[in-house]
Amino acid sequence: MPVLVETDSGVVPLLLQAMPAGSHAVAAADRMYVWLDQHIDEYVVALGPSLPLDLALSYAEDLRIAKPTVSVVLLRSEFDTDALTRAMHAGVRDVIAADDEKGLTKAVERAHQLYLALRGPGGARQMGRIVTVFSPKGGVGKTTSSVNLALALSDKGARKVCLVDLDLAFGDVAITMQLFPTHSIEQAVGSEDSIDLAMIEGLLTRHQDSLNVLAAPAHPDVRERVTPLLISRILRALRDGFDYIVVDTSPSFDDATLTALDETDECVIIATLDVPTLKNVKVALETMDMLNIARGHRHLLLNRADDEVGISVDKVESILNMPVAVQVRSAIDVAAATNAGTPIVSAQPGHAASRAYVELASTLTGEPVAAPAPAAPGADSGSKSRGGLFRRGRS
Repeated sequence: MPVLVETDSGVVPLLLQAMPAGSHAVAAADRMYVWLDQHIDEYVVALGPSLPLDLALSYAEDLRIAKPTVSVVLLRSEFDTDALTRAMHAGVRDVIAADDEKGLTKAVERAHQLYLALRGPGGARQMGRIVTVFSPKGGVGKTTSSVNLALALSDKGARKVCLVDLDLAFGDVAITMQLFPTHSIEQAVGSEDSIDLAMIEGLLTRHQDSLNVLAAPAHPDVRERVTPLLISRILRALRDGFDYIVVDTSPSFDDATLTALDETDECVIIATLDVPTLKNVKVALETMDMLNIARGHRHLLLNRADDEVGISVDKVESILNMPVAVQVRSAIDVAAATNAGTPIVSAQPGHAASRAYVELASTLTGEPVAAPAPAAPGADSGSKSRGGLFRRGRS
């Protein structure tokens, strides 16, 4: 998970596009050092072109001693022989022109190869990736999307996936999946200094489709005792044991959501075709820009994407200034499957909604997920799941 240090927010998206998915941008050195302390698997720091040369070289010198397995890539709008010599003496691995995207990509790849060589096969671990699902508006299908996306990512057990319910007051992940957990995140309260993967695994509830769930507390008052530090350490511990951690959040920028977003590698934003939701999503995106959250790694899921409501996909993209990654159209089958306790991806793999979630999963993983066959014409939409518990209409 490479980290970019750059104070000019205008060039950050362009630089992140040349870096691997999950790369993180910070605007100050103190945040860089915090990031490195929290991510022991980090292998490269890119120092952006807006940093004064003397300051950038001082960072490189510090990292050369404190983090010898972390390569430093220096980006410059212009440089000469003197700058190259000073950079070499400071321990910089590569000096790249600021507009050389391919050069930056290659430099990061070389840094990763060096990291693997230094750590050796036993020391180089592939850390899990965190996918946060967020919407600033309730009732848009956020939890339904989180559950189905997690199932699509697990690909029937091909990947280890954990779904974390961070809607701490009114989380519905467990009931949506017809699970009755005996433990939840509540049992981790007060354990900030002793969190590890083994402990968290003891709090998980296993779903029949090879998916593990960390449930929200049963009572809303518990949320006040779930600290941001606890959430952060839980998510980092889960990286050690799972390929993907999908985080369902509350519809607000509360402490839990902000902590998850700060840890996230990819962010899925849910919107629907109504003016209030689009307004709230636009404000949320602007807030995320100010906080430098998931720049270049946001994916817009347009839920209940029906043409009849008078707002086109093109209009949505124009309003939000970002492309729609995937559309899920309204379907009674989705609500019926959810109410029966068997999400649509499991209940009807060939359904159009299931294929949309699989498409999003493929985008997030960068590799194909087994694509389900289309549903047969006239097939009974609820034939696989009947008689489940009555569900609340919210997500």
